[in-house]
Amino acid sequence: MIYLDYNATTPTDERVLAEMLPYFSQKFGNAASNSHSLGWTASEAVKQAREQVAAAIGATPSEIIFTSGATEAINLALKGMAESYAAVGNHIITCQTEHKAVLDTCAYLEEKGLNITYLPVNENGLIDLQELKNAFTPQTFLVCIMYANNETGVLQPIAEIAEITHEKGAIFMSDCVQAVGKIPMNVQDLGIDVMPLSAHKCYGPKGVGALYIRRRSPRVSMTALLHGGGHEKGLRSGTLNVPGIVGLGKAIEIGVNDFSQAVFLQKMRDNLEEKLLAFPQVLRNGDKDLRLPHVSNLSFGSHKADTFIMKMPQIALSTGSACTSALISPSHVLAAMGFSDERCYASIRFSLGKYTTQAEIDKVVESISAYL
Repeated sequence: MIYLDYNATTPTDERVLAEMLPYFSQKFGNAASNSHSLGWTASEAVKQAREQVAAAIGATPSEIIFTSGATEAINLALKGMAESYAAVGNHIITCQTEHKAVLDTCAYLEEKGLNITYLPVNENGLIDLQELKNAFTPQTFLVCIMYANNETGVLQPIAEIAEITHEKGAIFMSDCVQAVGKIPMNVQDLGIDVMPLSAHKCYGPKGVGALYIRRRSPRVSMTALLHGGGHEKGLRSGTLNVPGIVGLGKAIEIGVNDFSQAVFLQKMRDNLEEKLLAFPQVLRNGDKDLRLPHVSNLSFGSHKADTFIMKMPQIALSTGSACTSALISPSHVLAAMGFSDERCYASIRFSLGKYTTQAEIDKVVESISAYL
């Protein structure tokens, strides 16, 4: 199997797994057990992971809350801030190409009476900063724009968005799940106030994530979704997943200490694109330059992507379509970029990873070319 679906999930790095293993059996204590050494050991491991995550993104350990993943973190952030800032405002600005975890949560908040503005994007997948400025109202308390799109890899101008948001007196939240550990980033430099992240997108285990919540300038507040024990500063009650948290910390530490792989990934990605774009029916989806170095989203003319992929069972790829309620619908990301249903259905996402080789890329190009 040639795996080119790293944006969906990544294999756990062997160094991460080795770090986690003792906390399943030998060091199995509950991090909240403060009366014996097993609990102290677990608590110390969680503390270290919190420091690793904070150091990786330019935060302080007290600003990191552990969750079961990015979806929970996003729900905690959006619902928690909506409730906490109800007296301040009831308007959120987001984007049409956000991850479904954001869009579905915003739809829920709309049902609860909040007003949500969904900014459009251009054909390159980028928002218009003037449209962002025009969208603010006296009731706007939050802007939520993702850094790196999970389908196209397109990078929004986050620092500029944050500056505009803060000038308007609002909080800035950014889904950075696909960016953390892949490209250099710092919440201070980018101006991010709230940020979810996930371990399994950066060579860590599934089922664990974190939420960064700024504590100063501004101090962000939110109410809890889960109650029962007051864990994680009262924001996320429940026994901590110590092995997972240890894995998250180690994975992010490894990722931020070696961004050199991005150069090689971009070189292989560009090689893949150059050869496939030589076919006139193949088109690139998303900005050519403002995107993650390992992601390429291409459409293949009249070829339906899911059928196309089924012809190549030895290659793991994903389509530009999402499966919702057992009905295949066009990718909401590509549709928001103004593409026809035909182009959406003909689109494939290629996402490379640190275990991808040039030989694999050559094989993929060869396999796809045989059907074009």
